[in-house]
Amino acid sequence: MSNPLITVFGGTGFLGRHSVRALARAGFRVRVAVRYPNAGFFLPPMGNVGQIALVKCNVREADQVAAVVQGSHAVVNLTGILYQRGEQSFEAVHVEAAEAIAKAAHDVGVAALVHVSSIGADKDAESGYAASKGEGEQRVRAAFPDATILRPSLVFGPEDKFFNRFASLARILPFLPLIGGGHTKFQPVFVGDVASAIVRAIDDPAARARTFELGGPTVYSFKELMQLILRETCRTRFLVPVPFFLASIKAFFLQFLPNPLLTPDQVTLLRSDNVVTSENNLASLGIVPTSVEAEVPAYLWRFRPKGQYDELVRDKAIEAAAPR
Repeated sequence: MSNPLITVFGGTGFLGRHSVRALARAGFRVRVAVRYPNAGFFLPPMGNVGQIALVKCNVREADQVAAVVQGSHAVVNLTGILYQRGEQSFEAVHVEAAEAIAKAAHDVGVAALVHVSSIGADKDAESGYAASKGEGEQRVRAAFPDATILRPSLVFGPEDKFFNRFASLARILPFLPLIGGGHTKFQPVFVGDVASAIVRAIDDPAARARTFELGGPTVYSFKELMQLILRETCRTRFLVPVPFFLASIKAFFLQFLPNPLLTPDQVTLLRSDNVVTSENNLASLGIVPTSVEAEVPAYLWRFRPKGQYDELVRDKAIEAAAPR
């Protein structure tokens, strides 16, 4: 009998690429449903020949979703957006598409559905992002009661848009902003651990119909994360507190950029801590969380003034200045 087929929605994103690779390594055949197949050409080499296939599918089209889940053992929904653009709205992607995927998975009788949401998902939240994630979870539960819902905190890894973005800003700006004073708490979780959690959720029947909150071993404030970035990139920058109301004003104008650094909705999100509060966590799935310190230095070195040679240059300068 051939290995089970897993259909993944959102497989070309940051979390998607690591999840597809983890599923392939676990021996599954992987079908990646994506709007633009050419954006996923880097995925097939992550598995054996023919193990990973790309299929064109728009998650906003229910008939396409229904067709692409046919023959699947399990379905993984990783679709998500951080800001809205045209038809790609929070309602369309986080709610309607999530519901369509869950209904299609239920109708074809797949064994497991893994839906990736986020910590803070609440249909009554002030943030449009968090509210849509919460409503999406409810729609998924209604359509597929046995779905496993994963709620990660801030996800970090080589291609992340948090550590890399602020490290990049530190190269050109004399300061880094501390929105709301930098007091918001995060529990960053390694992308490889989230990918492992997805594989475990498919394999373990005990994970069905449960919601897991995924976080790393350490809780940091926003300010502490900025300090860590500066330390790892060997840079000295001012950390400037920016009140929420002022950040919202600036974000109003920034949101119109093609790839906005900040939106008013994200400022609203930053008013709440993003930490694990549930007993259902990575440990419940048998996963030991990876620390930020174990991974981030391996990809932030490129933002140092001297790149990978920065430590060598610094050590030689110390040696030259030492008394003889």
